[in-house]
Amino acid sequence: MEVSTPRVIAIVVALLLLVTLPAWVGNPYYINVASQILFFAVFALALNVLVGYGGLVSLGHAGLFAVAGYTAALLLARGHGHLVADTVALAVTVLTAAIYAVLSLRATGIGFLMITLAIGQILWGVAYRWASLTNGDNGINVAARPAPFGLSLAGADGFYYLCLVVFLACLASMRVVVRSPFGASLRGTRDQERRMAALGYDVWTIRFWAFLLSGFWSGVAGLLFLYYNQFISPQIVALTTSAEALLMVISGGTATLLGPVVGAALVVIMKNVVSAYIVRWNMVLGIIFILIVSFMPEGLVPGSARLWAWARHRLRRGKSGVAAATPPAAAGEGGP
Repeated sequence: MEVSTPRVIAIVVALLLLVTLPAWVGNPYYINVASQILFFAVFALALNVLVGYGGLVSLGHAGLFAVAGYTAALLLARGHGHLVADTVALAVTVLTAAIYAVLSLRATGIGFLMITLAIGQILWGVAYRWASLTNGDNGINVAARPAPFGLSLAGADGFYYLCLVVFLACLASMRVVVRSPFGASLRGTRDQERRMAALGYDVWTIRFWAFLLSGFWSGVAGLLFLYYNQFISPQIVALTTSAEALLMVISGGTATLLGPVVGAALVVIMKNVVSAYIVRWNMVLGIIFILIVSFMPEGLVPGSARLWAWARHRLRRGKSGVAAATPPAAAGEGGP
């Protein structure tokens, strides 16, 4: 597929800004906010696989996000290394995603949403009530962050670059999947489930593999969250986490790669920056969400693209109208 020059320039500029962000931001607090945006963007992209491309709205993804964090934290607390803990955590998360899929894919629409919500609440109950394993409300502390290849992630800059690498890997993998035959078949199950089944596609299996992909990247985001806070508690398994992730996807734009990233930036900035100046920041976020749904129901990214295309069209029409209204020069005018 041919890529336009403006798009290439925009991608290069965005990469340069991301790579050099610690240098021009300077303040460790805002670098940490940028790290949060990146790993929550990974979480939103993972959820977008189901919501945007599969047409399956989940309200239980906080469970997958937290399973990875809790599994790694428990293994680290028992003396295992980071590599073992993280590998096992991702394997357990994918297995949990498979269980999610087997139980929830029995239904679609509101039924699917309610089943994922119920599973998520069950996992929250386990994290909150099974205190002998999860330490209940007191949570689990992680002593230190990993140091891959001897590189320290203790500082804000180092951890930001880890999040950036993971985010770019996630974005690249999502782009490959979306443009693959599997991505096309997943969108087909969203738009024409019965027709896809009539054509011989196994709709359940396609959605099952999409769930596993979503679960894997949700687990990766959960590990980054664990290492960022060096702590995990039942609060992260609560319904609000799933709702915030869904808000990121819907506000930015479903079935797009950039939409969940913009949505994650909006929610994280509201929680960590705007909340320092506005006490009722969650009310402001709610108002913003209502405005987005009212005036850009497709989301910020597709809506902005639509408005830009409309403005360019009006500008071109205005220029062509002016040109048509200008009378031609008289014969011989301007000649010697």
